[in-house]
Order: sequence, then C-alpha cells, then structure tokens
Amino acid sequence: MKSALKSGLLALAAAALPAAAYAHPAIGEAAGFSHGFAHPISGLDHVLAMVMVGVFAFQLGGRATWLVPTTFVLVMALGGFLGATGVNIPFVETGIALSVVVLGAIVALNVKAPLAATLGVIGLFAIFHGHAHGAEMPENAAGAAYAAGFMIATALLHAAGLTLGYLIGRAGERQGLFVTRTAGGIAAISGVGILAGLI
Repeated sequence: MKSALKSGLLALAAAALPAAAYAHPAIGEAAGFSHGFAHPISGLDHVLAMVMVGVFAFQLGGRATWLVPTTFVLVMALGGFLGATGVNIPFVETGIALSVVVLGAIVALNVKAPLAATLGVIGLFAIFHGHAHGAEMPENAAGAAYAAGFMIATALLHAAGLTLGYLIGRAGERQGLFVTRTAGGIAAISGVGILAGLI
C-alpha cells in the first residue's frame, strides 16, 4: 500500500513538473503555450479538481474512464473561449471552489451516478474552470497556443488522477477504498477552505 501511495504521489509530481520548464518569459506562440500550460497547475483549486475528475473517472470505470476526462477538456475549451472573448459568467470563482468540494465528496462517497448525469455535472464545472483560464490569458499570448497549453495540462492532471486511482486500487479493495475516500475527503475539505477564503 505504501508503494502504491508513493507511486501515486510521484505521478502527481510528474504531471506538475513540465510547468517549471515553461515558466521562463516568452513571446507569441511560446508565451501562449507556456502561460496556458502553467495556469491549471498554478492554483490548488484547479489541481485538486482535475485530479479528482481523474479519480472519479477511474471509480466509474468502463466508458466513463475516457468519456469523463474528455468531456471535461472539450467543454473547458468552450469555457476558455467565452472567457477570452469577454463573455461574462457569474460566480466563476465560486463555481471552481464548489467543483473541488463536490468532486472531492463524490470520490470520498464513491458515488456511482448515471453517465449522463455525471457528464452534465462535469461539463458544468468545466465551463467555470475554462472561463477562468480564458479570462486570464495574457495580452501577448497566442490564443490557440494558450488554449492548447491549458488543455494539455488539464489532460495530464486527469491522467494523474486516473493513475492515482489505479495505483490505490492495487493496494487492495479494502485499503484502496479507504485511501481513495480519504483523498476525496481531504480534497472536499480543502474546497470548503478555498470557498471560505481560508486557503
């Protein structure tokens, strides 16, 4: 079980490492991609929500394993477009914090929702996350490159969550469920802290 947890933490670290490589100043396409890539992994709220999406997808299994993360990334791109073009969506930051609470709670409680309902909830949260990414695009950034950056970073965080779910599952059904629920609970509590402005 310790080995599985260590591997899970290494997977999360590996997903975050490329941000350091893109943190240097750049212009045009490079600036767009580097800023876009760094944005999802620069905030605890985004990281927690994206990893929980991956863990949740793993818990659901079957088609949800790829449909849930794919839906999130695609709908998030729409949200990013709305944010970049100045379309106002109310309560974006609240929606992002709530996504951490809800997704963490879903993982902690091992919720098995119907796929259609799951994709609806995932899509709603993706709009908020995408809007935040798009609204904070630097003026000197190339839009398509910026979008590619935040979409790839998000997909990597989802992959880290899927990997984490898999590795925890290998620890055994009983221990794995406990660790997964604990991770979800910690994420949900962190989301409450973010929502309250304490984190």
